[in-house]
Amino acid sequence: MEEGHNLSIEQCKRISATAIVSVDSFSDKQILMSYSGGRIVVTGSGMKIVNFSKTSGAFSATGDISGVKYLQKGSSLKQKLFK
Repeated sequence: MEEGHNLSIEQCKRISATAIVSVDSFSDKQILMSYSGGRIVVTGSGMKIVNFSKTSGAFSATGDISGVKYLQKGSSLKQKLFK
């Protein structure tokens, strides 16, 4: 599954992504998932996971999407400061 990662949002109501490794946590307000480059946090309200295939890496969810944040893989600033 070492293909390119894509993410698309349609009218702030549907989000689709490829190359997703795992869905780490989810609620109706936040979905946290991992891909090869780190993690993705999707925030909103009334969110529901429609599809997730661990074998193909395909993911989709619906709801009122208000934000998407990418978190890089690797050590955090706190870990770098306090070695």
